[in-house]
Amino acid sequence: MNKGTLYLIPVPLGQSAVETVLPQAVRDCAKQLRHFVAENAKSARAFLKSLPSDTPLQQIEIHELSEHTSPSALPALLAPLLAGTDVGLISEAGCPAVADPGANLVALAQREGVRVVPMVGPSSILLALMGSGLSGQNFAFHGYLPIKDDERQKRLRELEKDSRQERRTQIFIETPYRNRQMLETLIKACAADTRICVATDLTLEKERITTRTSAEWRRQALPEIDRCPTVFLLQA
Repeated sequence: MNKGTLYLIPVPLGQSAVETVLPQAVRDCAKQLRHFVAENAKSARAFLKSLPSDTPLQQIEIHELSEHTSPSALPALLAPLLAGTDVGLISEAGCPAVADPGANLVALAQREGVRVVPMVGPSSILLALMGSGLSGQNFAFHGYLPIKDDERQKRLRELEKDSRQERRTQIFIETPYRNRQMLETLIKACAADTRICVATDLTLEKERITTRTSAEWRRQALPEIDRCPTVFLLQA
């Protein structure tokens, strides 16, 4: 029996119209699928409703794969693909399998010889890098940094040192309600000439991407970024 195809389907990063951020081919693919694996089923249904899907939502199967999903549950999520059914993988926002638990299903699909098709769509990490003016030749994404202030400052200085030695852009994120705290720690921990970029509400109406040196950030009023999806970048 032929195996199905796992389509990695991006979704908008926020409340933007799907036609403004997703190519028609991606929307058409998502509309015709009947089986999905999603980080959040409720968000996935809202996305499919916005297309709209060719099939009533009640007839579409959506299984969740989150950070809390046990590795033992992955074979059941892969089973439809092994049985010949195409499946769409959807993240909570942006591109699936990038800083996203869907990567675990992709890894299993690759081991089992299932065809994996990544589709074009918004990635907050790459959009932030593109708009930052920092090095796009050598960069690293670190996810979340430590929460405690002393540990966070130590980690930031390590990243700054690595950036200076390797000419590498360092990229990371924070829980939105701690964004202000992250920026305050950044400008306190980093050297005066280290460039820091704050990329907020990407692809949304209030999108803002600002790159300043640490010294310049210290001399200005900090932006209101709490509770706004934000990507942070630095280059020493």
